Amino acid sequence: MRIMKLNELRETHKIVLLLSLLVMWNFVFLVLGLFQSLWLGILLVDFVIIVFLLQQVSLLVPPQRMSTFEKAVAIGFPIILLGSWELLVRGGILNEEWFPPPTRIIVALWNLTVHYDEFTKTSLLGRFWLIPSIFPKEGWEGVKRLFLESHVNATVLRILAGFVCGSIPGLIVGVFMGMNRIVRTMLDPVISATYVVPKITILPLMMLIFDPFGETYQIVTVGIGVFFLVLINTMTGVRDIDPIFLEAGRNYGANRLQLFRHVIIPGALPFIFAGLRLGLGVGLVLVIAIEFLRGVKGVGYITWYFWEIMVVENMYGGLIIIMVLGILTTLGLQRLERWVIPWQREEQALPEGLEG
Repeated sequence: MRIMKLNELRETHKIVLLLSLLVMWNFVFLVLGLFQSLWLGILLVDFVIIVFLLQQVSLLVPPQRMSTFEKAVAIGFPIILLGSWELLVRGGILNEEWFPPPTRIIVALWNLTVHYDEFTKTSLLGRFWLIPSIFPKEGWEGVKRLFLESHVNATVLRILAGFVCGSIPGLIVGVFMGMNRIVRTMLDPVISATYVVPKITILPLMMLIFDPFGETYQIVTVGIGVFFLVLINTMTGVRDIDPIFLEAGRNYGANRLQLFRHVIIPGALPFIFAGLRLGLGVGLVLVIAIEFLRGVKGVGYITWYFWEIMVVENMYGGLIIIMVLGILTTLGLQRLERWVIPWQREEQALPEGLEG
């Protein structure tokens, strides 16, 4: 017990020392007037000190509270970055015209949210707060109109439609390629040749095949980008299943369908979800790129539009919305993964001493 207290005291001293070093390091450059010219190197050293500081703090955190500590770090560090950005701009180190402070970007985001463009008949979120007053007058048609005027909704619908259209065929073809050597031999050269083609370059072809003024060509382009990633990961997951599991299933009398349902698919699910996560990220990138080039509605469109007219804080607002969409879609897929593969979470949570 005494040894534990001595160790805690020693770690506390290290934390105090690192905090003092962090303060003194920045104070010296501020006093000498060198911060403005050397700010990037100074902040890099600050980052290293903060990493060591948090590592020391983590040693004092009880195991049952480690998850809370990690969440606090994950939330707190971006806040520190935003605060540093604000101070660098206010201090004249960063150009306010090209790097507007976060407070100005927040105001721009609010203005984008409440503003309705009379010319394009669009808004950022769709003015959902008007539903209680619109519904009694126009019914569901009015609600639909509010929904369809949203730039965010347009982007999300394209992502989801392209993701579904690409992931389902990718899963089916990937399973067949993983299970059947002949199918894999036939399709592998074609997949290898077409996979390396940047998917945004097929946009003109999709516009020739489908209506260039509709949504189909955008959804199909996104779906193709998702398709290859899901296919390759699914095929890899099916192929890499340990033969021992298949043999065990056969010994218990499982037929091919039962092996497929109870052994092959569960065994490949981690790879499948890895492919779905990659596909979702690529899908978002493709949607934004298409909206940059051809969009008249969507988050990518408004981001590009505000760059063209040099309203930089609104452009940053569009970039933030894109980041938020990426975070939310990824979190949603991770929740689905935890629900579909509960045993993987249990294995990861198993203490080292209890692992087989």
